[in-house]
Amino acid sequence: MQIAVCDDEKEIRTLLGNWVRTLCPEADLRLYETGEALLAQEHQPDILLLDIQMPHMDGMDAAKTLRCRKKDLILIFVTASEEHVFQAFDVGAFHYLVKPFTREKFETVLRKAQAQYQDMLETRQSRMPGREEKYIIIRTGAAHVKIYLKDIVYAEVFNRKVLLHTVDGQMEYYGKLSDLEKQLGEDFFRPHRAYLIHFKYVLRYNASAIELEHGTALMARQKYPEFVKRYMKYNQKSGLL
Repeated sequence: MQIAVCDDEKEIRTLLGNWVRTLCPEADLRLYETGEALLAQEHQPDILLLDIQMPHMDGMDAAKTLRCRKKDLILIFVTASEEHVFQAFDVGAFHYLVKPFTREKFETVLRKAQAQYQDMLETRQSRMPGREEKYIIIRTGAAHVKIYLKDIVYAEVFNRKVLLHTVDGQMEYYGKLSDLEKQLGEDFFRPHRAYLIHFKYVLRYNASAIELEHGTALMARQKYPEFVKRYMKYNQKSGLL
């Protein structure tokens, strides 16, 4: 795992570098004074701590270029101003640290970034040839049916049954949506008590509904902030941001 710090202030650059060395001694640490120096490297970091307000090329411009080169970059902005926080979302920032901050706060954010990196590694490994695709087995009528998780678009509750919508059609069985939710894992989300959706098939969404490739699910308003956060995390893990 390569971690980089890019900040034009030597004192901050050295401090963050020392914290990273202490918290992640196994990481390959690189320090950069400018965005140009960072972009000149052949191999981009896995986790980047990036200042925004720097001379010549600022951090936001560097981040846009880096995001095009490395979709799964875990980007943490480190800045003295909150004014760019909304722009940070546009480049898929993992976190936005405003100076000054404590070592404890820094450690919390870095640990979460490490966990995100491990999740991405596991996802890549799960897609390697020869790996068994995850699946569930449901009983519908007298038959037991094997369904791969990658083919499930969404599920909904209908007349005390779970109606499962897949890329090939739909089927129903007696069961609880809460039990299915536990089986399917973090690539799925329950935006409403009657629906469970697969992030993979989301086309568009708002605070009241989610449009999927093969249907529409309702969104409970109190679930909307959590959905946005989880969906962004899913896209970062999948290399879509």
